[in-house]
Amino acid sequence: MTLAQGGYTDLLSENEARNELILSELSQVYYLARRIHERLPQHVPLEDLVHAGVLGLIEAVRKYNPNKNASLKSFASFRIRGAILDSLRALDWGSRPLRKKGRNVAESITKLANKLGRQPSEEEVAADLDLHVSELHTLLRRLDGLHIVGQMVGSRFDDSETQDLIESAPADANQSPFEICLRSERSDYLVQAIKTLSEKEQMVISLYYREELTMREVASVMDLAESRVSQIHSLAITKLRAAIQEMQLKEDTFR
Repeated sequence: MTLAQGGYTDLLSENEARNELILSELSQVYYLARRIHERLPQHVPLEDLVHAGVLGLIEAVRKYNPNKNASLKSFASFRIRGAILDSLRALDWGSRPLRKKGRNVAESITKLANKLGRQPSEEEVAADLDLHVSELHTLLRRLDGLHIVGQMVGSRFDDSETQDLIESAPADANQSPFEICLRSERSDYLVQAIKTLSEKEQMVISLYYREELTMREVASVMDLAESRVSQIHSLAITKLRAAIQEMQLKEDTFR
């Protein structure tokens, strides 16, 4: 065998090994794509999410270093989810009026929390926004899709920077959104914020993020309609965001 032939054989073997790694994690792409898709508007095709996830997986396999202290599954989870969310952010289907309504909900929650000394109920938020509770529920369902790609808060060090506290973290059990946040500079914020949620909201957050259940599975466990779980989830995430930002603002004020 010539030197050139040997190099070609090594390259072929390397490509085969890479393809095997991609195939071994392909099921994770479908899992993450379906998990994200279940909370998006119906017009967003699942196939588009899968395609973006596959590209993320290929990139993960290409950059994966087995000598680093991380499994391929964990590393790929982060890249796959990130690629899917990046593709959704590029679509930016959320209209400006809808985003404004989302900010209004968050501002209402912050105002009421300061006034009441606790997190407001759905009824109190609806009344403050001059909405019927059913109208708030409808709005929360529409906002839930935005949360998955837009749960952004400003960096405490640079207002021009943003980071996704909840959704852009990998789905691996040891790298869940909560584990990431608990190791981050906002760990105390998140812990305190979660404690302010109602028992039902805490359960939805725990089952969805810690136990990695789908919305349908959470609904089954809690004996609620899936749409109702989605509403609870959306309001809980909005409350967490508002509470974290409020704590950050107070800390910055007293510096």
